[in-house]
Formats: sequence, structure tokens, C-alpha cells
Amino acid sequence: MTIHKEGYVPLTVTAVVLIAVNLVVQQFFLLPDLWSQVLLGGSVILFLLILQFFRSPKINTKVDDNKVYAPADGKVVVIEDTMETEYFGEPRTQISIFMSPLDVHINRNPVSGKVKKFKYHAGKYLVAWHPKSSTENERTTLVVEESHTGIDILIRQIAGAVARRIKCYVGEGDPVIQGQEFGFIRFGSRVDVFLPPTARITIEIGQHTTAGKTVIAELRGN
Repeated sequence: MTIHKEGYVPLTVTAVVLIAVNLVVQQFFLLPDLWSQVLLGGSVILFLLILQFFRSPKINTKVDDNKVYAPADGKVVVIEDTMETEYFGEPRTQISIFMSPLDVHINRNPVSGKVKKFKYHAGKYLVAWHPKSSTENERTTLVVEESHTGIDILIRQIAGAVARRIKCYVGEGDPVIQGQEFGFIRFGSRVDVFLPPTARITIEIGQHTTAGKTVIAELRGN
């Protein structure tokens, strides 16, 4: 299993702390062998759980200018028409994908094109499925102009109650390619995509998506 670079430090710290705890308990506390084994087993399980948070599977994305791929692994929790006020100031179709702690946490470009806008917003840490999390939580806003159609696609990474670190690896003016990694959110949370009302939505509420593989919409020109 390949480990994402964001996991190197937390995994190392976790391993050191767990090893230290087990050594201290064995050295200074006269626990029965059974309890020592329980502690060791629990430490291994905890480390493996954190390890899977940072797995980085290889994804082969078939680049297609007319398709919009899922930017995150997770469950589709919102598909609705809404007024997007931060950038467009007009109606857009919003698709929201909730990333649970069991999902891969890598975010991938839904389309190819050029980054027109990037902005980081400090904010709250409401649970990711809260309706106001999209506008009140810590988040990043990324607008990509699709290279073929010229359509602007807005992607929003949103921190949740547990996920308190968002990483975005691209900035204004950068070219992006469908399926390539653009960011990472630790321990789950949510990613929103705002599409033009003319886009044909190809997923359903409750469906599980795979970043860079699941087609969530098809574009129909500018």
C-alpha cells in the first residue's frame, strides 16, 4: 500500500507515541500479561486505522473534455440547484460529496483547464453535512476554466468537525489535468462542485464516488 506524503509526519508521531506508551506501561506498571497484550493489540489497531487514512491508490483517469469526474471518494449527499454567491453570483447546480474517515482523502481535478481563482477561508468546524458548512466552515475555493468548453467549474474543499487541515497544491494561473491530485483533506470532510445548470448530472444521491473515475456530470458547451 502506497502512503500519501501528508501521512509521513502523523504516522511517525503516532508510532513513536504508541511505542513509548507500551514501553512505559510494561516498565512501570505491573499489568497482567492479558492486559499488556490488549494494550499492544489496541495500539496496533489504532495505528492501522490511521495508516489507512493516508493510503494513496493509483488512479488512471481517461481524460474527456465533456465529462466532469468526482473530485473525491465518498458519498453524494447533495444534488441541488442553488445560488452561488462567492464567484458566480447566479444559479448553479451543486454536487456535494461527503468523505468519511474510511474513504481515500485525496482530491483530484474534475476537469482539465486553468485555475482562475483560488482563495482560502478561515471558518468554523461544523459537521460536514451541515447545510451551512459550505459557507461557514474553514474551506478553500478553486475555480477552473475548462480547457475545451471554457466553462468555469468551482470546487470547494470544506473542513468538518474532525478534519481540521485542508491542503491545496495548486494556485491561480496553474494548469490542471483531469484526475491529477490537487489537494488533500485529513480524516474526511466534504467537497462541493458547482456546475452550470446546463450540465447533465450522471450520479444520484447516496451513490459512492471514486475520485478521478466516477463521472458526475457531462458538460454541454458554454
